[in-house]
Amino acid sequence: MSQDAATLREEGNHLFKSGDAQGALSCYTKALKLSGDQTEAAVLHRNRAACYLKLEDYAKAEADASKALDSDPGDIKARFRRAQALQKLGRLDQAFLDAQKCAQLEPKNKAFQELLRLLGTQIQQKVRSCGFRMARLLFFPVLQAAQNLVVLSREDAGAEQVFRNDGVKLLQKLLASHHEDIVLSALRTLVGLCTGHQSRTMAIVHELGMPQLCAVMGSGASAVSLAACHLLQVMFEALTEGMKRDIRGKDEAILPEPSRELRSMLQHLLDMMPAATVSGPGRDSAINLLVKQVPRKSLRNPDNSVTLWTVDHGLKKVLEVAGTVPELADGPPLTDNTPMSCSVLLNKLYDDLKCDSERENFNRLCEEYVQYYFSQPALESKVRAIQAVSVLLQGPSDVGNRTLELSGVMETVIAMCASENLIHQQVAVETLIHAAGKAKRASFITANGVALLKDLYKTSENDRIRVRALVGLCKLGSAGGTDFSMKQFAEGSTLKLAKQCRKWLCNDSLPATSRRWAVEGLAYLTFDADVKEDLVEDKKALNAMFELAKSEDKTVLFAVGSTLVNCTNSYDVEKPDPQLVELAKYAKQHVPEEHPKDAQSFVEKRLLKLLQAGVVSALVCMVKQESPALTDACKECIARVFLALVERQEDRGMVVAQGGGKALIPLATENTDVGKVKASQALAKITITSNPEIAFPGERIYEVVRPLVNLLHLECTLLQNFEALMALTNLAGINERLRSKIIKEKAVSKVEGYMFEEHELVRAAATECMCNLALSTEVQKLFLATGNDRLKLVVLFCGEEDERLRKAAAGTLAMLTAEQPELCARIPGTTSHWLEILQALLLSDSQDLRHRGVVIALNIMQAERDLTEKLMESEALEILSVMAKEDTDARGPISKIAQQCLEVAVRYGIIKSAEGRVGKATSDS
Repeated sequence: MSQDAATLREEGNHLFKSGDAQGALSCYTKALKLSGDQTEAAVLHRNRAACYLKLEDYAKAEADASKALDSDPGDIKARFRRAQALQKLGRLDQAFLDAQKCAQLEPKNKAFQELLRLLGTQIQQKVRSCGFRMARLLFFPVLQAAQNLVVLSREDAGAEQVFRNDGVKLLQKLLASHHEDIVLSALRTLVGLCTGHQSRTMAIVHELGMPQLCAVMGSGASAVSLAACHLLQVMFEALTEGMKRDIRGKDEAILPEPSRELRSMLQHLLDMMPAATVSGPGRDSAINLLVKQVPRKSLRNPDNSVTLWTVDHGLKKVLEVAGTVPELADGPPLTDNTPMSCSVLLNKLYDDLKCDSERENFNRLCEEYVQYYFSQPALESKVRAIQAVSVLLQGPSDVGNRTLELSGVMETVIAMCASENLIHQQVAVETLIHAAGKAKRASFITANGVALLKDLYKTSENDRIRVRALVGLCKLGSAGGTDFSMKQFAEGSTLKLAKQCRKWLCNDSLPATSRRWAVEGLAYLTFDADVKEDLVEDKKALNAMFELAKSEDKTVLFAVGSTLVNCTNSYDVEKPDPQLVELAKYAKQHVPEEHPKDAQSFVEKRLLKLLQAGVVSALVCMVKQESPALTDACKECIARVFLALVERQEDRGMVVAQGGGKALIPLATENTDVGKVKASQALAKITITSNPEIAFPGERIYEVVRPLVNLLHLECTLLQNFEALMALTNLAGINERLRSKIIKEKAVSKVEGYMFEEHELVRAAATECMCNLALSTEVQKLFLATGNDRLKLVVLFCGEEDERLRKAAAGTLAMLTAEQPELCARIPGTTSHWLEILQALLLSDSQDLRHRGVVIALNIMQAERDLTEKLMESEALEILSVMAKEDTDARGPISKIAQQCLEVAVRYGIIKSAEGRVGKATSDS
């Protein structure tokens, strides 16, 4: 931008602030003619839109705001101004979409929320002015009518009116539209009608029918498929939650049992599995729904009947998809993610079985499927059987092992590795890789596989086969894990394999599926610290891996997570007992060795390089993936990496700035048990050193409480307990709503328990947390309740040697005696040494302790005349007199409060004041 244009822009800004919108408009228009930079032009268009809004020229305001958004769709100011202009132009549906986007980006912005509320009200009034008959809505343009229904359905009253006025029939017609935006609006309206409402959901299932909803989800459009998947998810939740709730109202009591509808919905999803008419994304959505809805949410729930029903009615349909090889063109269309999604579904079903007979039935059905196709004379049938075995090995590996041991299967896999047919060869090599290390015949694979894979890698002319053979070699070569002494290959071979993997990874000409295999190779090879060091130095390879993690190929997620866990050393390592190590050496047994480059100094440097390369944004994108491939094991990997990244205090700001705080919340609530703890500890570290209101803006801050409270568990380490207490202390000091949330999560009793912990830091942290929680009236009532020793413990802690503990306890006592004066009378009953403890606080070298002590003294004296007499009869009188005479400017409020204490005693007539001198009152006074 030229200097003249920049000057004009600044002049325009000054004029606009002073209220001269016309003058500002003229400056911005002149600056636009001189500007040659697209970014600066967008800012000028945005500013000019503000001028047009002031001048009430709404059409031009909308046009300028749109031009700004064309250059930068994320310009929230331009979007808000366009929403304002569209509202004035009467285009309420479009204005609502813009305002909604603004509110999503900045949930706490009151201007955005107010405009959104106003637009919702205006749209409802506009629709009601038409008599609220659904047929009359068709007088609007169809898309606008559909979007109006979305707005109405977001509030329960509006949703009920849509439902009762033939809205479902209209929505059924809209779903048949060939216009994607209309179909999306219809689906979003149905989400509003079904959310949390069992009776409406059941009626909609009956009226629309699952075939139509499944057909919409099975369509080719990805956005429509995802929206339909979300609708069915909401329907499942409405029906299952309805079954859990107590039936109270008459309307709910007469509802038929929803389990029949649930089974019907599941049957339609299973029928979608092998259907050739269903698109690949639609099939993935159906698998995703089955993963979420079929297995029990908790193994503590004894009822796994839905899983048993699904296995009996649909396992072979899932295996039909699992055994499909798209290139053979004799099965349903798949995406690159479908085989992995099938593996996850099969694994979830198998894990949900409770007894040997149930598992035996599952095994039998899988073996029957594999045997049926393997016994066919056509080679394509055998390929289908082996592909199904490959998918099973990635999922329920025990089942995959049994099918691999069926007569002739392993031998055929080995033979097909040398096939001239590229597809057959690829299926066989992948099966061999998945079998390595899992199968009971793994020794056979290790003995024969290395030579076979080396030969394939060296002689194959096809890149897809070579990269898979390379991964097989990587897997077999990493059998020693992190044990530096267990080298599988000759010196330098592992580094050569890793270098080739990085080369494949960076090769943009290869398809994403082949590049994903390169990451798989690195996931195995990065057990070697030399490989880790080389990888973090290769910025191009890191960027390529992160881009894959953000891509549509979800199958790469676990490989990326595993590679990053290895690079950050965030896996669990048990330190062996030194005495046992010496015994093992004496007995000439193998002792694992740590690689020199796995020392902490090397790990910290690797973490810094990963942060600089953009690892946080990649992890955030991985967490956002709505895919069965984002398994709990994958989430645990991501949680481990996040915990490693926030280990250093100076790195936490960067992690938060790139969205790490937000991403950790779901990882702390939906994960493996280990993953939850790791993510919760990372949240604790962030909450301790960052401003929680910035790290977790808006309502998100309240979601942090439960994970932190869950760290207050005996199975967690003392460090995790300590960090959770510190983080909860920070949250409890923010506002009463957060304190109420912490109390509601039953944290108070846990915090009290840690106040008895032997470790000084943990005991002090628990007392600090209690100090902030005691700002809540609910906690104060616990101290007021009779028959407990809470007050006694706090008083005794005021006399401990540990200064941090004394400060926390004295702060708690100062606050409690101020808020609940009747507690003052109970203090002498807590311990006979209470007076000595208070005097020790007043005489402390710590200014903080003296300040707390003098506040406690003032509270006690204001509450009880008898206690004031006891204080004035002790050395406290002399101490307070000295404190009151100290230089006020130097000591701040302490001397003022001490003076107030003496004034209270004077008012009681216990002491007298004469010409500024304080002394005990005589009987004549």
